[in-house]
Amino acid sequence: MPKIHYKSVEEIELIRESSLLVSKTLGEIAKVIRPGIKTIELDKLAETFIRDSGGVPAFLNYHGFPYSLCISMNDQVVHGFPGQHVLTEGDVVSVDCGVILNKYFGDSAFTFAIGEISDTAKNLMRVTRECLDLGVEKAVAGMRIGDIGYAVQEHAEKHGYGVVKELVGHGVGLELHEKPEVPNYGKRGAGVKLEEGMVIAIEPMINAGKARVKFWDDGWTVSTIDGKPSAHYEHTVAIRKGQPDILSTFSYVDNVLKEKNNN
Repeated sequence: MPKIHYKSVEEIELIRESSLLVSKTLGEIAKVIRPGIKTIELDKLAETFIRDSGGVPAFLNYHGFPYSLCISMNDQVVHGFPGQHVLTEGDVVSVDCGVILNKYFGDSAFTFAIGEISDTAKNLMRVTRECLDLGVEKAVAGMRIGDIGYAVQEHAEKHGYGVVKELVGHGVGLELHEKPEVPNYGKRGAGVKLEEGMVIAIEPMINAGKARVKFWDDGWTVSTIDGKPSAHYEHTVAIRKGQPDILSTFSYVDNVLKEKNNN
């Protein structure tokens, strides 16, 4: 069984740098994502920005994945392929990004509204982001993995949403996916105990309808079983005493979206 790799203070700072580069990349995506843009253009922009910043796209060629971003639209949950698809008003788009910088990985995801979206989609996005915040709150030394999953699951199901169980969060560090797994469901007080030095990616994947998903023949894309939309947000978090240390940030994205809305 692979062991949990506990990080030193220095390693956590390197993962913070990687995570901030991911956060800035998502901020660059926020500047250009709009109706009329092809998803492959977002992918190319991200790869260029990451490389120009001294990093390497973590997803590109990871187990054969052919792109720098996972771009998942509407009923796609995660791991969607960028391509010639043109975004249109009303789309809901999850953009998941990872980088390697100084040998360490960072990982984060954000769901974007394209133009005016339905109230159903707005509520789903809001609740999913709240699920992430509630899960992150539990990511402190002395709590357990089940506490994170319970916080996410309870909030999502309270709103009638489905919590994806086939895909989970994970440890992050010298590998993109390390132990422990971080499910978005669970029992309070159950699972691996959280200790200082652990770094994990918490990533609620919440469906507007049923929890079940289907896997596409491309070997990557995952979508909802009922065709209803899904939302996905992710932070990389270091476990400390007292309060979580969130290594990624949505501030770059939020600032861009605020500016866009004011214009």
